[in-house]
Amino acid sequence: MLGFTPNMKLYSLCVTGGLLLFVYACFYSESIRKRHVLHDLGIINSKSDIFNDNGAKDNTTCGLLLLRTLSSHHPSKTRNKVLPQGLLYKKPSVVSGRTDVVSVTPWMAPIVWDQVFDSVVLDSIYKQMDITIATTVFALGKYVLFLKDFLHTAEKHYMVGYKVDYYIFTDRPGDVPNVTLAEGRRVRVLKVPSSNRWQEISARRMEMIQTTIESTIRGHADYIFCLDVDSKFHAHFGVEALGRLVATIHPGYYATERESLPYERRPESRAYIPFGEGDFYYGGAVFGGLLEDVRTMAEICRRNFEADTANGIEAAWQEESHLNRYFTYNKPSKLLSPEYLWQDVAGWSKHVKIIRFSGVAKNYADFRPN
Repeated sequence: MLGFTPNMKLYSLCVTGGLLLFVYACFYSESIRKRHVLHDLGIINSKSDIFNDNGAKDNTTCGLLLLRTLSSHHPSKTRNKVLPQGLLYKKPSVVSGRTDVVSVTPWMAPIVWDQVFDSVVLDSIYKQMDITIATTVFALGKYVLFLKDFLHTAEKHYMVGYKVDYYIFTDRPGDVPNVTLAEGRRVRVLKVPSSNRWQEISARRMEMIQTTIESTIRGHADYIFCLDVDSKFHAHFGVEALGRLVATIHPGYYATERESLPYERRPESRAYIPFGEGDFYYGGAVFGGLLEDVRTMAEICRRNFEADTANGIEAAWQEESHLNRYFTYNKPSKLLSPEYLWQDVAGWSKHVKIIRFSGVAKNYADFRPN
């Protein structure tokens, strides 16, 4: 039997070494890609594997989030915006338009106001995608009384012409009203425990959004919006609101200076935002985005909320404070103007030319358990 010559051995070593280098390069490239995805989603910062949830480092959680995120972070029909040929619409302009409001943030996220979008164009794009929008609503205790008007007005104005699944969390499923829904739209009632404190209801909200996405909604919807039930729709609320991660500017503070925004200011809280930081004050009554982006946000807000609770801390505005903390350091890809979250008691504003969604006037003592 012939043995290997020195040249053959050298050749074999070179081939083996080349294969090992190739495998390592592929692994390293994939590792870098995963870190870029996590960084783009705001889960880790650019220098380490530290989560952007007030600096907590947890490699186990990092690995779990990595697997969950990358398993669903793939090219999606929701990301492609293809306009049908032959569609006629008004030509956009770069030199005229609204000058009374700002329509883009410093990080280049659009702020959606009336007259800055064309519904004809957007519907022509999105209706080809056959998307479904999951919509969560919490109607516990007497808040179930708001459901009829919420659903009735939603069917007139909210994502009209698109598939919508309303996920109603309630402790009174027998009181959920029977409202006629358009084709492709449905109500799913999820029974949850009652609570004697509205703060506890607020605290559980992020957890229930996270777990419901994981157990029920994932695979059945493309986007999700989380809305307050004690509200009504008054005008068009459509696909112009969709985005990767969507926040809504609170109507009470959209013109307020940074130092006067009602952030959580105690450093010991996981919702803490120092003076000098922050962009806007975001309302907890309207937020949304792609399923996995909202799921990640909900999980981090929940963990921060639980950490505060373990330390005997309740943030100034419960989950809304944690939401603002998250959006401060994980920038939303789109912002909705106060048109999408007004208050019936607020009157009119020269900047808000149309009210699309608004919280109804009420005496909180009549509806909250404490």
